[in-house]
Amino acid sequence: MTETTSRVNRRQSLQAAAAGAAGLFAAPAIVRGQNLNDKIRVAIVGMGGRAKAHAESLVELENESTAGVTLAGLCDCDQAKLKSAETVWTERSGHKIDTYDDMRRVLDDPSIDAVTFATPNHWHSLNVIWGCQAGKDVYVEKPGSHNIFEGRKMVQAARKYNRIVQHGTQCRSSPNIVEGIDKLHQGVIGEVYFARGIAYKIRGDLGKHAPRPVPDGLDWNAWCGPAAVHEFSNFQHRRWHWIWDYGNGEIGNQGVHQMDILRWGLKLDSHPMQISSIGSNYMQEKVHQSSAETPGVLSTSMKWADGKMIEFAVRDWYTNAEAGFRDKYPFVQKDFPVGTIFLGTEGTMIIPDYSSYYTFLGRNREPGPSAFEEGSPISNLPHFRNWALAVRARKQEFLSAEIEQGHYSAALCHLANIAYRVDRTLHFDGDSETFKDDAQADQLLTRPPRGAFTVPDVV
Repeated sequence: MTETTSRVNRRQSLQAAAAGAAGLFAAPAIVRGQNLNDKIRVAIVGMGGRAKAHAESLVELENESTAGVTLAGLCDCDQAKLKSAETVWTERSGHKIDTYDDMRRVLDDPSIDAVTFATPNHWHSLNVIWGCQAGKDVYVEKPGSHNIFEGRKMVQAARKYNRIVQHGTQCRSSPNIVEGIDKLHQGVIGEVYFARGIAYKIRGDLGKHAPRPVPDGLDWNAWCGPAAVHEFSNFQHRRWHWIWDYGNGEIGNQGVHQMDILRWGLKLDSHPMQISSIGSNYMQEKVHQSSAETPGVLSTSMKWADGKMIEFAVRDWYTNAEAGFRDKYPFVQKDFPVGTIFLGTEGTMIIPDYSSYYTFLGRNREPGPSAFEEGSPISNLPHFRNWALAVRARKQEFLSAEIEQGHYSAALCHLANIAYRVDRTLHFDGDSETFKDDAQADQLLTRPPRGAFTVPDVV
């Protein structure tokens, strides 16, 4: 799919949602024998931090006839989280919601049409693959993969089983950011020659691994799933973003959103050919003496075959602002500078949050076109609405963030981390998705198999 086609489809999808989609989705669509003039029954797997946004969006969409969804199920391998979520969302939705303690029961349930996954990163690709194999349409949180091999497998599964799979990079469904990227492509700042992203978030002391008994009601083996099983601790369970076996550090947590915008703005629908990263975990290792493994400070440069380049920077402690992020243009988390910067031959564009853009033209940085939304909200509801409308229409091309776009954006985070871990500049073959003459780096493209939880070579 070309970037032009993708842009047109995004605009069509947003316009359809705004107009009620009356004409576009009037005809019945049939999925596994079910008439989608009826409600699309959706289950949420994983009751962690992002599950609230999933549930809030789905409950709100229950009142929109064109989306036509019902929050039908909740699933978690932690009984305490599951019970709490059932109480909250039964009350909020005003109807009964089924609960499941194993996602395989969700996938085996023929009454469930689609599944959203708010699980930790190490589960995401297998979530997508199992969901597609079970004939469910899928919404998966970012980053869509824990590593590059598994990312490609989830794309293959979506294609093989003809599933509608949305990636949780919500900026793709923000009308303001869609407008900004369209203007960028139309030349509002001239020819774009460079782009930069930042994710500066004060993380504090992330703590230490102190083994303790697994809490009652938590299936720790299921929580670990495709990843290595470590001895349980609150650190392993709650700080997984900062552990290589479970997470991808700040660049994979927050940075994937900005990486996605960089790719989108520069029309990069391929992998970079050259990647360099240097970083440090100084604050966690030396100051806090934490068990965190991923870098708290990371500087990455990437270059594509056509000469386009991006930079990305992560910081986890006190910092200055950059390009007005935080101080003049607040992020949704007000204390943190986060955003993207595009540099062109006639000016610059910044995207400082999930719902705005600003341009500055010429040597004097005269204000140009811009759009913003008070409070810098995350475009959760529009992104879920876009997914629901695409499910109803059976059109992958209607998706704002179709899963292959998610794969390419997540891969940038993985490539940055791999270059940091091997501590040298890497050369990547985008066609084979392997490194050139670098067996050590290739080993970090995937992870060891783990029985029934192994991501298969053939999906």
